[in-house]
Amino acid sequence: MNKRLVWFRKWVVTALTAMIFAMSASTSMAAEQDDPYAMINTVASQTFDRMKREKLQIDGDPELLRTVMEEELLPYIDYRFAAFKVLGKYASKVPREKLLEFVSVFREYLITSYAVALGYYDDQLVEFAPGLDFDGRSDVTVRAIIKDDDRPDIKVAFKVRKDRKSNQWQAYDLVAEGISLLSSKRTEFESILRQDGIDKVIEIMRNDIEQPIKLNDRIK
Repeated sequence: MNKRLVWFRKWVVTALTAMIFAMSASTSMAAEQDDPYAMINTVASQTFDRMKREKLQIDGDPELLRTVMEEELLPYIDYRFAAFKVLGKYASKVPREKLLEFVSVFREYLITSYAVALGYYDDQLVEFAPGLDFDGRSDVTVRAIIKDDDRPDIKVAFKVRKDRKSNQWQAYDLVAEGISLLSSKRTEFESILRQDGIDKVIEIMRNDIEQPIKLNDRIK
């Protein structure tokens, strides 16, 4: 495999892992959703603490990472908005019942994807840029730099939006070195949607969900 491609995949995984650590939070952090910068900065340390506390249990049963993701991450991710972003123009062409099914499966797909990424946990350091004035805004970008041993620094940007009904902020995307993970997933699914339809995309996601969670050697 091309060395550049291998390196690219590694830093995407590292960036995704950092996003999980930066955006996860316990229910005690609900008040912090009033400030997108404070939310993302504060929850990082809480998630690191949980990973350390439950390391032995996770080593023995990696499937626990799914539970961690559902309890800690999903309340702070706007997975519905993310699902519609992934579908793009095809969202308006999908029957309502299939659209609801897609969003439901996409939720589980995110849990699985983030659980897999957590298997690469290696105590990465995330340095956040200072928060900016977000008064009157409904969408902000929280920037950070990931420092990971001898590897090059990775610039990341967390996309966070304010829900109109709840007035709380939720994350929906990560841009690593200029590449949006949501846009990448939309590109991956676009040709499948065009050629085989929504059912094939749902099938692909279900297959991924059914795969067991494995730990990378670096977590042990």
